[in-house]
Amino acid sequence: MSDERLHTDLLGIAMKTPVLTASGTFGFGEEFKDFVDLSRLGGVMVKGTTLLPRRGNDGVRITETPEGMLNCIGLENPGVEHFLDETLPRIQQYGMNVIVNISGSTAEEYGKLAGLLDVPGVAAIELNVSCPNVKEGGIVFGTDPEAAAAVVREAKAHTKKPVILKLSPNVTDIVAMARAVEAAGADAVSLINTLLGMEIDIHRFRPVLGNITGGLSGPCVKPVAVRMVWQVAQAVRIPIIGMGGIASAEDAVEFFLAGASAVAVGTANFTDPEITMKICDGLDTYLAEHGFSSIEEIVGKANPGFLGFRNDVQKG
Repeated sequence: MSDERLHTDLLGIAMKTPVLTASGTFGFGEEFKDFVDLSRLGGVMVKGTTLLPRRGNDGVRITETPEGMLNCIGLENPGVEHFLDETLPRIQQYGMNVIVNISGSTAEEYGKLAGLLDVPGVAAIELNVSCPNVKEGGIVFGTDPEAAAAVVREAKAHTKKPVILKLSPNVTDIVAMARAVEAAGADAVSLINTLLGMEIDIHRFRPVLGNITGGLSGPCVKPVAVRMVWQVAQAVRIPIIGMGGIASAEDAVEFFLAGASAVAVGTANFTDPEITMKICDGLDTYLAEHGFSSIEEIVGKANPGFLGFRNDVQKG
C-alpha cells in the first residue's frame, strides 16, 4: 500500500506516515524489526534515557488493569553514553527517525543530555518532565509551568535539534503547561503521558506495584487524552503529537480531528506488535474513503477552536 497520502513533515522531519511509537513501549525500535517496517513509521521515540545507567524500580513493575495497564518501570536504561556508543549506531540501519526521550533530576541535567544528543542520527529530543526537580525540593517539572519552562530553555540552549515537551495529564490546567513551554521555546508538545494510578491486592492487603503507584495507560485513558489534545490545540501554535490509548486507525483519527499533527502508539504495541502498520493502513483507507489527499486536511477539522481551523474559516 502506498503511503503518499500519509506523508508528513513535522518539525522539518520528513515522515512517511504520521504514526510514531511512544517512549517506553517500543524499546529502541530494533526489538520490533520482525513485525514492523521501521522506516515506515514517522519516528520511534526510544526508551527513556538518563545521564547515568538506571536499574529501575524494585518489586512488581507492571500490572494489567481493565482496558489498560499500570507500570512503574523507573526509567531502567543503560545511560546516554551506552546509547550513543552502542545503540544509536546499531539502530541507524533501519532508516527510522530516532526521537530520544530524556529525563533528568535538574534542568541542568536536561541541558547536558540535550547537548550530548545533538549528533547525527538523532531527529529530535523529547523531554520527559515527570521526574522531580531535586534543587527545588522534589517539585515535579511536569506539574509546574515555570519548572517545565526552565527545562525547555535549558535543553534549547544546548541543542539545535527540535525539542518536544511531553505533557503530563496529572495537572489542574494542562493548557497553562502547554502555553508555558511554548513561550519557553518548545518546538512541539506531545500528550498525554500516563495518568497516576494505583491497584491494591485485596488478599495481601497491600499495593500491587513495588512503587505503590504507577502510570496508567491503554484504551481506558483515550477519552482524557483526546480531550486534552482538543484543549491544547486551541491554545498553542506549535505542533501536537497526540497519544494515549490509541489502538486502531479510528482512535488515531480522533486525535487528528482534535488538533494533533501526528500520533504515537504506546500500550497497544504490547498486545499487537504489528498494530502501527495496521493503523497506517487504516488511516490511508480512511483518507481515501472520505476524499482527502493528505493527513493535514483532517488536522483540527472537528475542533472549531483549533488555530489552523479558524484560519481556514477566515479564508472561506
